[in-house]
Amino acid sequence: MPQLARRIGRAKPSAIMQVAEKAKRLKSEGRDIISFSIGVPNFLPGEHVYAAVREALAKDSGQYGSNRGADALLDAFIEHMAKIGLTGYGRVNVATGIGAKHVIYNLAEALLDEGDTIVFPTPYWTSYLDIAEIVNAKIDLLPCPAEQDYKLTPAQLDAALAKKPKVFLFNNPSNPTGMVYGKDEIDALAAVLVKYPDTWIITDDIYNRMVFDGLGYHNFVHARPELRDRVIFLDSLSKTYGMPGWRVGFMAGPESVAQALATMNSNHITNVPEMVTAAAVAALTGPQDVPTQKCAEFQAKRDQVMDAMAAIPGVICPRPQGAFYVFPDISVAYGKTHGPSGLKIGNDMDFCNALLETKGVACVPGSAFGEPRALRISYTCPTPQLAPGLQRFQEFFAELV
Repeated sequence: MPQLARRIGRAKPSAIMQVAEKAKRLKSEGRDIISFSIGVPNFLPGEHVYAAVREALAKDSGQYGSNRGADALLDAFIEHMAKIGLTGYGRVNVATGIGAKHVIYNLAEALLDEGDTIVFPTPYWTSYLDIAEIVNAKIDLLPCPAEQDYKLTPAQLDAALAKKPKVFLFNNPSNPTGMVYGKDEIDALAAVLVKYPDTWIITDDIYNRMVFDGLGYHNFVHARPELRDRVIFLDSLSKTYGMPGWRVGFMAGPESVAQALATMNSNHITNVPEMVTAAAVAALTGPQDVPTQKCAEFQAKRDQVMDAMAAIPGVICPRPQGAFYVFPDISVAYGKTHGPSGLKIGNDMDFCNALLETKGVACVPGSAFGEPRALRISYTCPTPQLAPGLQRFQEFFAELV
């Protein structure tokens, strides 16, 4: 029979979804499972979002929409950006997609020819590597271990950009670590970026409204406005508004890049659906009480998780200040055995499998994010499940011999 394209051999299923599916299967079999795995916010948007959808349904045109995005949606996103200090963008600078992941894939197709280099820090969101491999780009990973708080240093960035990569991809706040770069850190990295004018800069900042401790969100364009013609800012409804399944992502940047993404859309999705557009406009322009409340709740949950991690001898866990993840280095467990079950812990995969099998707690192995000494805890589970899940996590460590 005919063969599949070679690029399919480079495509991999999402490691995060594989863990989530295993947890779901065990739960369907009657197991008591607490999931710290998939990164969904686990809340719903405000009623005004649903009201906007009902109104749009009543007025459904049944027609194709704009490849770039409806004017009302572009304007809402531009206003949304202005609230975090990203001003001066017009409709020609903005494009939409079916979620931020789709936008990233479009950017990879638009910016990277086969063999071009993309550089990004480790730990990274799993799809960065997967998408880069599908488009057959060269990948330069910049290790940022727990010892440096999972953050990229200016010296690392300088050395990487000296090799003239086509794209630098940056994530702030970070998935999987929850770490946030403060103003001084962004300023220092931006000072490096201005030295290398031939590299595109993608800032995947979809958690920019989920920043804790009064730290605030900062972008390279804030620090060095002259970077505006190379910085591509990404955002999404998924995390801030509890709308991951609605699939709305955005980019803002140079006009040529926005036009390229609109052209890509014209060749596959055509447009963001009309009802989804109505929901997105309502979320961006309507009351912001739900995301504000949830950000405060996530900060409190962060504190609860950090207290639990601090009580486990040998676990190293830099304090995250955004998103809804904690990324502890659990390598102290390697080489040990879980006493009651006899399961040996040789690496992060062994640890997560044993934790799920013996305690019913699902986490994602750090190797999925390029850091095999760690694992990711997503603490968006229902609040009543958080304390029992953390207790089981601590019990598992206590039973290692």
